[in-house]
Amino acid sequence: MKRLFLSPLILFAWTMVALAVPNVALAFTEDLPLLPALAQIVLPLALYALVFSLSRKTGKMVWWLFLFIFFGAFQIVLLFLFGNSIIGVDMFLNVLTTNPSEAFELLGNLLSGIATVVALYVPSLVGATMQMVKHREMPAPFMKPLRRWALGGVAAGALFLGLGLWTLPSYRPLCDLYPLNVMYNVELTGERLYDAAHYDETSANFKFHAATTHPADSAEVYVLLLGETARADHFQLYGYNRPTTPRLLADTAQMVWFPDVLTESNTTHKSVPMLLTAASASDYNRIYRERGILTAFKEAGFHTAFFSNQRRNHSFIDALGEEADEVVFLKDDGAEHFDAELLGLTSKLLSAGHKRLFIVVHLYGSHFVYRERYQPSAAHFLPDEPTAARKANRPSLVNAYDNTILTADHVVDSLYRQTAATGARSALLYTSDHGENIYDDSRELFLHASPRPSCYDMMVPLLVFTSPAYRQAYPQAVAAMKRNRQQPVSSQASVFHTMLSLAGITSPSYVDSLSLASPAYSCKQRFYLNDHNEPVGLRNLKLTDEDFAVFRKRGIRY
Repeated sequence: MKRLFLSPLILFAWTMVALAVPNVALAFTEDLPLLPALAQIVLPLALYALVFSLSRKTGKMVWWLFLFIFFGAFQIVLLFLFGNSIIGVDMFLNVLTTNPSEAFELLGNLLSGIATVVALYVPSLVGATMQMVKHREMPAPFMKPLRRWALGGVAAGALFLGLGLWTLPSYRPLCDLYPLNVMYNVELTGERLYDAAHYDETSANFKFHAATTHPADSAEVYVLLLGETARADHFQLYGYNRPTTPRLLADTAQMVWFPDVLTESNTTHKSVPMLLTAASASDYNRIYRERGILTAFKEAGFHTAFFSNQRRNHSFIDALGEEADEVVFLKDDGAEHFDAELLGLTSKLLSAGHKRLFIVVHLYGSHFVYRERYQPSAAHFLPDEPTAARKANRPSLVNAYDNTILTADHVVDSLYRQTAATGARSALLYTSDHGENIYDDSRELFLHASPRPSCYDMMVPLLVFTSPAYRQAYPQAVAAMKRNRQQPVSSQASVFHTMLSLAGITSPSYVDSLSLASPAYSCKQRFYLNDHNEPVGLRNLKLTDEDFAVFRKRGIRY
């Protein structure tokens, strides 16, 4: 180790190997043909070597390459989590919109990935710093051959790249060549952050021109309840073989649930804003110029509230939530809270005497670390430890995850009962932003938000409760939902329009054929919003045979 820290030649060799690891790994995980795979390895490494050839001060050159060392560390952690995919725009945005406590929770349970990163890259940085202090330099005779080898490697890599482009028209270096694709994604991340920061300006003049068609004297309450990381196939209501939703099963006469529902994004910072607006994967960019569902209900004469058990993160979710008349983020006090604590806020609001009320509730749900999302006394499925992200821990992870679904079952049922007890014409729609991977198959995927989704983080629950008063007043809406129950659904495309339809709200932004409460509902094609905000049909999403087998088993149409 001392020789590494003090020998410029060993430091150069170690750093080149460390920088090569992501390139070699991605050449296999991304299923690249031979020529693009060779370009993936040869061209970047030759360019790194060319940088080293610019100065004999090897330590300084290592620090010049620090950005690529950071990319390499990030990429390795990502591969530990998902087994494939380069660092996407959404991954950068997830890092920037994740609060520190969430980040430490995750990193604390990824010890194998963190250990690999430390072993690969920390020696380079420590050695580089020591050599800069001691003014160590590369031997002069080594520099000319190094530059010659590097230029030869650049030429060979460029040849492989050119041949790859010629033989494979679908190959795009900006998307497929690491780390060029990561640098491109950094640029796109900056553009997204700028657009989000200026949302108030670009949407300031937008109007829904919303109005209600329901009688002016009717007391009405509508609730949009947004779960987090809840996948449908772990709901007993959806056929799971464990008692995770006993309360929902007892309430089936009060609701309609939809078995064929897919999210259009597996990342919270995109999926939730689409649920809160008229934007969807097929027209996502309208999100930058239009207001959200809370504004639509306000224009129609409703008192509105947004209650969240997530932290503010300077994202679209914050901005859309702030459109409400009342806004509460439980974690603004810096403490951790359980989802059930939101029921106190809703109970107080429901008893405040508002004639027309619309509430959006955003849960923390099943977000990893699962064990931290419920009281120890609520742990029905045991053991629920250890929590480290390892396939060997899958039984405990699944137990803890199922306990979070059991907790969601309690919250959904309790909130419905609160609204129904008011005697108002009320409806509650519950869905989740996305699902989750829990080492389900041979791919050994974990968590969500990979640039390449799986069936497990796409399948989500969607159900609608209606009160007796609502069913009596608007039987046609309930009948339409029952007729549409077996239809395929894209949650982000339909939730906005379904909520407006349930509440009898008209607007030029409302699309009747996207509402599950309309006889005109139709789902011609489902899309997924990829990392570059492009709509991709399910058939073109690079899902695997394993994914399609699960879809077929569960009756998901694609």
